[in-house]
Amino acid sequence: IAVFVGLVAGAIFMISIGTDPLEAYKVLWNSAFGSFRDLASTFVNTTPLIFTGLAVAFAFRTGLFNIGGDGQFLVAYMATAWLGFAVKLPIYIHVPLAILAGILAGGVWGGFAGFLKAKFGVHEVITTIMMNYISLYFVGYMLGGPLKKPGGIPATPRIQESARLLRMVPGTRLNLGFILAILAAIFIYYLLWKTTIGYEIRAVGFNPKAAEYGGINVARNMILAMAISGALAGLAGTTQVMGLEHRAYQPFGFLGYGFTGIAVALLGKTHPAGVVMAAFLFGI
Repeated sequence: IAVFVGLVAGAIFMISIGTDPLEAYKVLWNSAFGSFRDLASTFVNTTPLIFTGLAVAFAFRTGLFNIGGDGQFLVAYMATAWLGFAVKLPIYIHVPLAILAGILAGGVWGGFAGFLKAKFGVHEVITTIMMNYISLYFVGYMLGGPLKKPGGIPATPRIQESARLLRMVPGTRLNLGFILAILAAIFIYYLLWKTTIGYEIRAVGFNPKAAEYGGINVARNMILAMAISGALAGLAGTTQVMGLEHRAYQPFGFLGYGFTGIAVALLGKTHPAGVVMAAFLFGI
């Protein structure tokens, strides 16, 4: 219904300026589904939004609001690129290690905001917004200076072949990052609804005081939830390097995946399946 109302609202605006909405939506449809290559590009657009949508949704399940997806994206983006070009390893070691670097970087960045919330009561919205700018300028400095490849382009050297995600379809940019995003959604569903950890996280989200009275460590779960949330957002940056760009470029602003992830999570009712569908809509 929300999608339909959005299309109707868009049509009204287009009609008001003398544009044919049917023609516009035809272009939208054809550019997303007109060919297999177009569909592959849609999946590529969807991939980072699944990760950042899951990040926001997971934190929300603990009663926390992670606004720091863009910052977590950037620190993981840089960490993955560094590990990708700095070492040479067999592909079956290098790829998991580079992914782990992104997970740890994003997880630590998000977990720190969770720590400040749990131990000092500092609101996570404030800290994650502030940490976005810390990461933007820190990563910008590193990629334009210490990690910059000699030459004119402010970017790292290209990552090793052994650190790149395989392209799923020749001639397109669709890579294994999309599969990782789907697996992450399945994992988060299992973690939240099929494990003790997930039960505790959701209990804290429903009522922290009742959860604490029931013996659940609220502070620990807040930190854990924000760390996992940050790791998920970090995976968006990781797959950007390993699957698409094969190097990290100096950022001159936020790409917006973290903020768009908020809309994706809320439209998807903070459920992993809903997040995947909402991310696909935004990818289109």
